[in-house]
Amino acid sequence: MSEGTAREQAIDRFVGSNGPYYRRAFKTIGERKGYVPSFNVAAFLLGPIWLSGRRIWSAFWPFLIADLLAVVIIAYALSGGDSVDLAARANQLEDLAARRQVEAQDASAQNAASNLAKSLSRSATALQQAAADARETAEQAQADTWLFTAMGVGLLAASRLLQGAFSNHLAERRFRAWRLEGDAAKGGFSLPSAAAAAVLLAVLVPTVLLSFADRTLFQAVPSDPTWNSRAAEWLDGLIAAISFAVRPAAIGLTAGISAVLGLMENALTATPWPVVMALILAVAWQLAGFRVFLLTFVAISYLALLGYWEKSMQTVALLGTAAFISIAIGIPLGVLCGYNKRVAAFIRPLLDFMQTMPAFVYLIPVIALFGIGKPSGIIATIIFGIPPVVRLTALGIANVPPSVREAAIAFGASRLFLLLKVDLPTAAPSIMAGVSQTILMCLSMVVIAALIGAKGLGEDVLHALQYAAQGQGLLAGLAILVCAIVLDRIVQGRGRPSH
Repeated sequence: MSEGTAREQAIDRFVGSNGPYYRRAFKTIGERKGYVPSFNVAAFLLGPIWLSGRRIWSAFWPFLIADLLAVVIIAYALSGGDSVDLAARANQLEDLAARRQVEAQDASAQNAASNLAKSLSRSATALQQAAADARETAEQAQADTWLFTAMGVGLLAASRLLQGAFSNHLAERRFRAWRLEGDAAKGGFSLPSAAAAAVLLAVLVPTVLLSFADRTLFQAVPSDPTWNSRAAEWLDGLIAAISFAVRPAAIGLTAGISAVLGLMENALTATPWPVVMALILAVAWQLAGFRVFLLTFVAISYLALLGYWEKSMQTVALLGTAAFISIAIGIPLGVLCGYNKRVAAFIRPLLDFMQTMPAFVYLIPVIALFGIGKPSGIIATIIFGIPPVVRLTALGIANVPPSVREAAIAFGASRLFLLLKVDLPTAAPSIMAGVSQTILMCLSMVVIAALIGAKGLGEDVLHALQYAAQGQGLLAGLAILVCAIVLDRIVQGRGRPSH
């Protein structure tokens, strides 16, 4: 059997009864590079249902969302758009103005010269003007509903035209993947998948139409307020119990963090500033070269001339403590995750939680367990900053070429030698990228940590927010920015030859 005949038979098995059409379409697409004009009428008419039946899931969901969005816009426009709410507000203002007018007339009947009568009359006039303005705005919104209707129809038409124009290309790509997989059960048109997509649309589209036809239908989500209060009370009791149980350990941990932080802060603030500046510039030159040395000199000059030297050193001490602890924990944990897939599968959800949970939320249990102050700010910063170094270290270790390890083992390398002389050096670029990201993530927590008692530049930004001091806030924010840039350039420049 020739290759062409085998391909045609494979296409027939893949597409079912429409084999001749798809054989011609696939042949035309395969003979030319780039986009080949082709239009699938069935995909145009059925839309996501066709894509679901062909199991092209990567295109099914985007086009389904586009179709539903078009339906939402059309239903919104046909129901009156914003004019419904604006007309309701105009009616409320008209009713209120009428009542106020009656009150003003009653007050004028009693004493037309009284302050109450004059005040009620002015209020009635103002309400009438507001009602007239609201009515005019509602009428304008009603007149503009055609624009939303045109947008919805245009989006639906564009979505369907794109589906028709690209469906054969998507099906041809799916066919090639199907031939490589060799799974005959995944060929043909899947009626269950198409039926599931049709049911989904049959549920969602009427729901959208009903919600705009009666906007009070889904206005409130059914819920029981007592569930919220009971859950909050249970969490309060749980946090209180955990806080009482870990109080001795929390006291020891905060004492250790305070000792490290105090040592770093005293070393940076008590040492004469020319010495600290010279050391920072020397490190920048040695690790990253002349350009970063010049950038560091300009940044330090900015901090010194605007009076941010001491607070910037406090910030660097806070950052250094948090980053040191994060890196000291993160690199060994990342190495373990790189070697052990089970540990990685267990740690990954925790890292996702630490990165996605808003910082203001996990400040609450941190304060409950460790109180308010710099140690709590450092702990919150560690929680936020440790995931990058763990992830990138694990990625670097996992991507070490097996051939490199096999060569080292063939020459008798021990596990410790393999770790220290093969895996870590090979994964060093990824690990250093994780270290850099951790430092920047820690520095981004400076302002948030200032909310719970951490000092430094974040305190100036916080005061600027409280008193709407735009200039002072921008200057302090720029000071944090230059610290971040300098630290990132120095860490990323490690290993480059000095000039």
